[in-house]
Parts: sequence; structure tokens; C-alpha cells
Amino acid sequence: MRHPIIVVFLALFLMACQAVGAERGALFRVTGHGHTLHLYGTIHAGRAGFYPLEPRIAQALAAAPALALEIDPSAYTPAMTATLSRYAVFAPGSPGIAALAPERRSRIEAALMQHGIAREDIAGLKPWMLVTMLAQREAAALGYVAEYGVDVHLARLAHEGREGRGRPLRVVELETWEYQLALFDRLTDEQQWRLLEETLAEMASGRQRQETRALFDAYERADQEALEAIARRIDSDDSIGGAYLRQVVLHERNGPMADKIASLLAREDKAVVAVGLLHLIGKHSLPELLRKRGIKVERIY
Repeated sequence: MRHPIIVVFLALFLMACQAVGAERGALFRVTGHGHTLHLYGTIHAGRAGFYPLEPRIAQALAAAPALALEIDPSAYTPAMTATLSRYAVFAPGSPGIAALAPERRSRIEAALMQHGIAREDIAGLKPWMLVTMLAQREAAALGYVAEYGVDVHLARLAHEGREGRGRPLRVVELETWEYQLALFDRLTDEQQWRLLEETLAEMASGRQRQETRALFDAYERADQEALEAIARRIDSDDSIGGAYLRQVVLHERNGPMADKIASLLAREDKAVVAVGLLHLIGKHSLPELLRKRGIKVERIY
């Protein structure tokens, strides 16, 4: 009888561990200037099962004087809507997709409508925004939605006073909404159309969903080996989308973010920095850039 009792006990123990939050993403301890901060890798969509947060990050937040995010997703204003329109929507009088050759236009329109994107969106939105919408649909098809994004959850905790148990936590933005949108609009119109065509082809082959699932699986398990495999694939991807992700979305942003994290560490103790997980993996990651600045970085998981 003892063996079944032990099995039941272990099962209950594992269930209890899951109930208080599992390790997800990546967590680093960063030390310098006599101060320490936690650097946490997030993902911008999620599911209810991601919460509550793993105890170590929850405890770090409880002790933190500030939470640094790429941007505060809860601070959306009407002015930000206007900024989004400026970068994501073709200017009045622009031909948009009508500028493409008829066969190419028809092929793109048909593929987008198969994925539930309305004709009026196809006519008005720039290709990079359509790519973003497709990515959101792929994540949602796997059960991950923006409402449960980790950065959204962290911002909510900060503004509500750490789950209602204290004063609101100060939120520091490492970037601005306009800066991020301008990066997405960096590609020429032709490059954006080619990126959209690449994305549609990847979706048709099933590769897009496979890569999306791999990223969320690696995040959910805090799987260092799987995350480094993703980093290697990003480094070797010479498609338009791959090169743009590597050179602009990651490498170009990592340097300024590393500088701001180092500055935060110099003036504050016990802050928490939470940024997209892809910024924390690979040869040009934030942990590596911070180490090159003489700052000690230890991986917790």
C-alpha cells in the first residue's frame, strides 16, 4: 500500500507547485554599482494558466521600487491611436494594395480573406500591420491571446498595487510607442509586401504555426535548450522577415535597452525589468550586452 500512497502524495505535491506558479520564460539576477535587479523574459500573449506568477518573480515584484517594461501596455491614449494610424495605415490618396500587379494583388487578397482579414483592412492597412494581425491569429489559434500577455499582467499588477496589497508600483518605460511603431514601418512598401507574402507562404506550409508553438512551448517550460535553438534559427534566417527580426527588432533595440537597464541599476536597488523573451537569448542578447558593460549577470532559470 505504501507505493500508491507515495504516488498520490507526489501527484498532489506537483499540483500544489503548479497552483503557485511555474517557471516560465527566463529570469536573471543582475548585479552592479552595489545594487541588484531582476531581468525577466516575457511574452506578449498568453493564457489564464500562466498565472499566478512563479514565486521568485512575484517576490521580486513585491520588493521592487520600480518595474521597467518596453512600454506600458495599460497607458494607451487617444494620441497613441493617432500615432498608430500614421504608421500602420496608408495615407489618404495612396493606392495601397491597388499599386500591385493585378495577379499579385488578387493572390494576396484571397489569402488574407481566408485568414479572416476583411477587404477594407486589406485596402487600408500597411503590409506590416497585416503581418502583425496574422501573427496574433496564429497565436490565438493555439490558445494564446493578448489579454493574457505577461507584460499586460505585470502592468496591471503594478498599477493595482501588487494585487491590492500595497501602493502602486512605479512603471518605467524603456522605449516609446512611437519608436516601436516607427521600427515596424522602416521597411519600404515593396519589402513589406514581400514580407507579407513570405508570412502567408509560411502559414500555408504550417511552418508559421510550428514556430509559434515552439516559442510558446519553450516559454512555458523555461526551456533554455529550446530557447537557444530558437536563437540559432533567428541568426541563420536570411528571409526578409528573419533579417528584419534579427537586425532591427532585436539587435538594434538591445543596445539602447542595455544602456537604460544599466542606468536603472546604477540608481535603484531591487528593480524588476521585464522585456520580451527574445531579447534575452542569443549572442547579442541583453544579458550578454550587460556583461560586456562589466555588470554581473546570473541566470536563475
